[in-house]
Order: sequence, then structure tokens, then C-alpha cells
Amino acid sequence: MSIRLDKYLCGCGAGTRTEVKKLIKNKRVSVNGAIATKADAKISEDDAVRLDGALLEYSRFTYIMLNKPDGYISATRDDNKKTVMELLEDKYRNIGLFPAGRLDKDTRGLVILTNDGDFAHRTLSPSKHVAKTYFALVSGDVDEKTAEIFNKGVTFKGFTYKSAKLIIEGKQNGLTAVRITVYEGRYHQIKLMFEAVGCRVEYLKRLSFGEIELDGGLEEGDYRLLNEKELEYIGRIKE
Repeated sequence: MSIRLDKYLCGCGAGTRTEVKKLIKNKRVSVNGAIATKADAKISEDDAVRLDGALLEYSRFTYIMLNKPDGYISATRDDNKKTVMELLEDKYRNIGLFPAGRLDKDTRGLVILTNDGDFAHRTLSPSKHVAKTYFALVSGDVDEKTAEIFNKGVTFKGFTYKSAKLIIEGKQNGLTAVRITVYEGRYHQIKLMFEAVGCRVEYLKRLSFGEIELDGGLEEGDYRLLNEKELEYIGRIKE
């Protein structure tokens, strides 16, 4: 497969399209030992591309773990609201990344940003049953009976949400702390499930997406590339 040199460099994290063109113009990029002169030159993934003598590794797809703060929407762009893309460095804004799945504006936690459409499609497919675990603080009466209802599936306004696992962790400032695992990604699902039993979600944070767990070292708004173990899981889920 052939690819433009500037796109290749962007995929390696060398900079934005404008920045990598400057690198080429300044003769800092070589392909198979020869100084590159054209940003639109076609190369293959097998070519040896170096920046300032250092060999670059190209990845067709990029996967980023983001710890989403409150107040950002899970979208690539919006004229009136802040998006998760605004939290990224410029070099990651021009390679077609988008959120794989969404979190509500006021929901925090794990978001995976990628340019791999096949991965996003498969993980969002109901047939894959990808587990998503959240931590929540809930007002209202939450007890073991609530957990039993969630386990059987909650019906609300004519729609039945599939079985969910609810673990009650205790009280925090008058609210009930819970962990809830769902296997589908319906709009406002967790909030509506609690509303169905007379409760209200006051705080919600996603902790995991399948086998990918939110990195405890990431502050809100921080992000990192997925590690080898996490990428291995993505490879398996795409099979």
C-alpha cells in the first residue's frame, strides 16, 4: 500500500501536515537513505523513513486513551460546545481521529479516540457485548433490590434495557456509591435506568471499556497512546 510522505509522517506523530512539510523542506527527512524533497511523494510502509536520522515507525491506525473531564462533548467538532478533540495536541487533530462511542457532556472518564472505523463499528455492535463499567454517585434509595432489578433488565417508558451488574460500594456525602457494568451503549442508558427506579445519577465516570481500563495516572484532560496489551485486545475484538 502506498501513502503520501506527509501523511506517513503525521501518522508517526512527527507533527501536523503543515509542520511535516517544513521538516521536508528543511531536508530533515530521508527515505531509504535519500533526502526527501516532496511532501506528496508516494512511499510504502516497508520504506525506511528517518527524521533527523532516527527511524520512524508508522502505524496505519492510532488509538488514544483520554480521561474526559466534565463539560466536553464526545464529538470531532461543534460550533458552540467544547469537544474532546480540543484536549489533544495539534499533531493528533489532523489524522482523522474520532471518539469510539460517546460519553455525555457531564460524564467523565475513559474515551478511546481512534481513526479505525472498523474497530469503532465492531465495539459498538450489540452482538459484541463489550462490557463498560462506570462509577456513579446516586441520590435516592439504592439497595440490593435495585441490583436485582438491574440484573433482570430495566423497563422504562416502553423500552427494556438488558441485564446490568450493579455493585453497591457504600455512602459518600449522602449519596450511594456504585459500580455498574452495562453491555450495550444506549443513549443516557445509566441515567435512565436509575430514573426508572426512582433515583438520580449525580456523578458518572467510565472506568473501563472491555479489557481496557482507565489509566489511574491520567488526570482529567490527559491522554496517552494505548499500550501493547491494550492494542492486543483491540486486535482480538476485531477478529
